[in-house]
Amino acid sequence: MYNDLKLTISANRNKDGFFLRAESFYNVASEVERLFDPGDMVRNYGGSLHHRSHGESFLALFHHRFSGEGLYIFDEPESALSLQSQLQLLLEIKRLVELNSQFIIATHSPILLSYPDADIYYVSETGLQLTNYEDTEQYKLTKYFTNNYKEMIERLRIN
Repeated sequence: MYNDLKLTISANRNKDGFFLRAESFYNVASEVERLFDPGDMVRNYGGSLHHRSHGESFLALFHHRFSGEGLYIFDEPESALSLQSQLQLLLEIKRLVELNSQFIIATHSPILLSYPDADIYYVSETGLQLTNYEDTEQYKLTKYFTNNYKEMIERLRIN
């Protein structure tokens, strides 16, 4: 599947970049706090990342650290975020896209997948396949659950 992607670097394009797995964010925050003095932490990250919830510190990273004109690669960022925070993340992504940034995001979140005009790929046995938002498993399952939640919850009841 690695043959399906082609990355190019341009001196005029990528001035910022970041790869992040939400599950390893604690380690990133710890290393950042080890390397930077408190003043730099305030300027670059809005303060200590460890003195906030996981989701708040994740959004602070987006808001304070990412400057645009970059390539940002994220693996399941929704695992750190509530539904409301995922909506805030969409706004941060929009801000950075308007600053000439690109994103590659591996996600199971129907909210993040809904980003307007995003190219959505799913992994199949034949490689990466381009798909429409409403054809994704995440959208279909979320819609099914929302429309049938009473029936689904009833199946969980112990008699």
